[in-house]
Amino acid sequence: MSYKISNLYERYPELKKIDYSISKAFSMLKRTILDDGIIFTCGNGGSASDAEHIAGELLKSFLIRRSTSSKFRIKAKKVIGKIDGNKICDGLEDGIRSISLNGHPSFSTAFSNDRSPSMVFAQQLHVLGRRGDTLVAISTSGNAINVLNALKISKIKGIRSILLTGSLGGECSKIADLSIRVPASETYKVQEYHLPIYHALCAMLEEEFYG
Repeated sequence: MSYKISNLYERYPELKKIDYSISKAFSMLKRTILDDGIIFTCGNGGSASDAEHIAGELLKSFLIRRSTSSKFRIKAKKVIGKIDGNKICDGLEDGIRSISLNGHPSFSTAFSNDRSPSMVFAQQLHVLGRRGDTLVAISTSGNAINVLNALKISKIKGIRSILLTGSLGGECSKIADLSIRVPASETYKVQEYHLPIYHALCAMLEEEFYG
C-alpha cells in the first residue's frame, strides 16, 4: 500500500471501507497518463472549486519538486539558444495533462446564454475529449444535471469516468465507470471527505511519475 494512501486512512479511518474505489481511481488515472490522455475535471457549486483544485495540483509541482525533462531542455537550448533555453526551463515544471471544465468563463457564459447551462461541461467534453482521456466528475448529491450530462458524453465517447460523490450516489453513479461514494450525505461533510481523497490521488500520481 502506498504511503500516501495509508496516511489517508490513518487520518480518516472510515475511508478504508471504500479503499477499492480509491485504489481503482488511481489505476484509472495512471492509465490515462500512460496513454498520454487528458484528465478532465468538473464540479457543480462548491465542487467547482474542487475541480479547479485537482487540475492545479496535476499541472504543477504538488509535494515533489518537478523539473523539465532533459529531453525538453536539450530541445529548448537547440531552438532558442543555451542561455535562453536554460532560463526558460528553469522557470518551468513538468506536469500531468489536466483541464478543468469549470475554467472557461467566456465560453461558459456564452454557451449558457445561447444554448443551455446544463450542457456546459458536456459541450466542452464533446469537443475536447478523446478515447484514452478520463473525466473526474464531482457532485455531492450525485444528481447535478450539468455533471450528469458530462458523464453521458463520456460514456458516448468512450472516455473513462470517475465520480466523487456522497453515500447516496444519485443518478450520476448509474452512469460513471467508477463511483467514490464517501460515508456522508450532507453537502459540507461530503466535500470535507472529497478534498483529502483527491489530494491523496494527486500525491500518488506525482510519486508514481516524478518520485
